[in-house]
Amino acid sequence: MLLAYYENRSEGISVEWKKTVHVPPHLHEAIEIVYVTEGTIALGVGQELYHMDTGDFAIVFPNVIHHYQAFGIGKNKTVYLYVEPSLLPSYYAELQKYSPAYPIIKKENVHIEIVNALKALVHTGENSPMLVQAYAQMILAHVFSEMPMIDKKSIGSDDLIYNAVEYVAKNFQNEITLEKMAYELGVSKYVLSRMFAKTFHCNFKKYVNGIRLNYASTILENSQDSITNICLDCGFESQRTFNRVFKERYKMTPREYRKRKLFIENGKETEGDIGN
Repeated sequence: MLLAYYENRSEGISVEWKKTVHVPPHLHEAIEIVYVTEGTIALGVGQELYHMDTGDFAIVFPNVIHHYQAFGIGKNKTVYLYVEPSLLPSYYAELQKYSPAYPIIKKENVHIEIVNALKALVHTGENSPMLVQAYAQMILAHVFSEMPMIDKKSIGSDDLIYNAVEYVAKNFQNEITLEKMAYELGVSKYVLSRMFAKTFHCNFKKYVNGIRLNYASTILENSQDSITNICLDCGFESQRTFNRVFKERYKMTPREYRKRKLFIENGKETEGDIGN
């Protein structure tokens, strides 16, 4: 169950297979593994943007700023695997210090064992923790043997960008203003406002609402909590605002979004298959 944008995932491992939508820059303590099963997406890491096609694999190490973009009107479907680093003690130190120099492995170079492990993880889910951990271990073994590593500090993102992303990720469920954030980060609100416009290509309010919407969509998919409670838990000032910004992004209301998810889970809309 995926819940937040900066957290220590107590459940250890979580898997989702879903359509990719625009996700603003964020970070978390989990390893994030990405495998595109249909269509194309773009993964941004630091200040670089990487194009991913069907069959491509990517990995983002803990506490690295990243984001997603989905272009065009075609379908896309992607597997997202989140792994708590403490479950992989033999790699823990390296995961904290390093990051892949190039986070993508193109389809023709993805080892068949990675594809098979991802297939197994999607169908196994969290029902067999030991088996899931073994598959994750296998994927990491290939990552460290096949992907050159660089020091995580060299990934292009200055301290203000990192601190701003971390601050929003930890505070978006509460009332949050540009003035308060600037004060607590020790910078001018004008400097902060320009940073959001230049780095994230949107204003502060739109960025915060983007983080809230991604959190809301996950709760709608994975809980039966009421729409009102979800709205409040996400930090929106009113349900009217929540419904408006949700519909602007997803082209449907939160209630319709939840019904569509149930429709898929009941087998009335097929998910397809992973790999060849």
